[in-house]
Amino acid sequence: MSNIVKKIYFYNTLTKRKEEFIPLKDDTVGMYVCGITPYDSTHLGHARCYVVFDALRRFLKTVYKVKYVQNFTDIDDKIIAKSRSENVDWKEVSSKFIREYYRDIRRLGVEDADFAPKVSENIPEVIQAVAKLIENGFAYVLDGDVYYRVAKFRNYGRLSGRKTEELLPGARVEPDKRKESSLDFALWKKSVDDEPGWKSPWGRGRPGWHIECSVMSMKFIGETLDIHGGGQDLIFPHHENEIAQSEALTGKIFSRFWLHNGFVTVKNEKMSKSLKNFFRLADVLEKFSPSAIRFYLLSQHYRKPLDFSVSSLEEAEKNVERITRVLEEPAGAVVSKAEKDEADRIYEDFIAALCDDFNTPVAYSHFFSMLKLFNRSRLGYIKGRIEEMDKILNFLNLEKKDKKSPLPESEILRRINQRASARKSGDFGTADRIRDELLKKGIILEDTLRGTKWRVK
Repeated sequence: MSNIVKKIYFYNTLTKRKEEFIPLKDDTVGMYVCGITPYDSTHLGHARCYVVFDALRRFLKTVYKVKYVQNFTDIDDKIIAKSRSENVDWKEVSSKFIREYYRDIRRLGVEDADFAPKVSENIPEVIQAVAKLIENGFAYVLDGDVYYRVAKFRNYGRLSGRKTEELLPGARVEPDKRKESSLDFALWKKSVDDEPGWKSPWGRGRPGWHIECSVMSMKFIGETLDIHGGGQDLIFPHHENEIAQSEALTGKIFSRFWLHNGFVTVKNEKMSKSLKNFFRLADVLEKFSPSAIRFYLLSQHYRKPLDFSVSSLEEAEKNVERITRVLEEPAGAVVSKAEKDEADRIYEDFIAALCDDFNTPVAYSHFFSMLKLFNRSRLGYIKGRIEEMDKILNFLNLEKKDKKSPLPESEILRRINQRASARKSGDFGTADRIRDELLKKGIILEDTLRGTKWRVK
């Protein structure tokens, strides 16, 4: 562990308290985050989850190696329904929305997972796991369907804090009166008519929703994960069921830490496709820069809800623009001991905030303290510290990476020099015309005390 990062603490949903995080292996963290079901466009709620865990991954990588796995549920009832309504193959549906996911989420600076398995590519492993659960008495077959026997797993409900006797009267369950208990959930679903399916010992069918994550996380990380992440809406039943089936398979703890991000809300109501109050990430990206969106998504503590508003994103846009302008100023090389010590202290406070359950709002406050110090001193050492902070937060320069200049830089600089010559000679009409011509092409000029800067509109 580095000299700056002393101890890391995360709030563990499983134990309901903050605990010191130490990975099973001294130098490597095994981290699994539930991915999308690609039957529709990625929305801002999805973006929050993947930006949060991307930033967390970046933070952990300052200390450890990180093996990061994020799946795609590319076969599901919703995908089948979509394929029927649009009269296209289910693979075409899932492939389309996976492509859209990558297109949009990469613009927010989210790194690809080390492994991004699809359910459809891991069917033999799913069948093997289901067969073992049947053999061990944790599952049973009903006319081609296979259900998990919840009553046999003693600790069911520990993650969500729900007791089985309390769940039975109004449980969120799959309707099937043949089941031994209304809490029992599908591990394998019988495919009927023209539904997609694969051969199995129980007939042609497809995986249930929960079994895939157990199988793929253990395949790529191991029987016990260091961190399992996802949105709060997945705590029950999805993650509860993952624990039940995984620990029944191995007899070992499935994940040592469970981390869950809060919802993105709209007027304090959860953003979701079912409520039809969601905002497509692609649409938000048309109106706001990637930098501003990422800045906004990390501005609230990850476990708390983040209420969506246009004004909040507009404020984030202003903040990012202000930060960018300050950092564009030239930096000097000579730093005094007092200035270096102050910068180092602010950076250590920044890291300490992230060590305390990844508290990004407090980390932001230290980021702005460092920015203020740079604005006062204009020192390269301090600017370097800001860049180190952004290796984790990663909201700086996303707009520059995202927007390609419509003109070669050499041409822009040539026109800026022409404009400067015109202004020097008093020909302000020509100077204004050059500025307006560049603006029409999407290039904004900003005159500062240190010369003319340019950026893509």
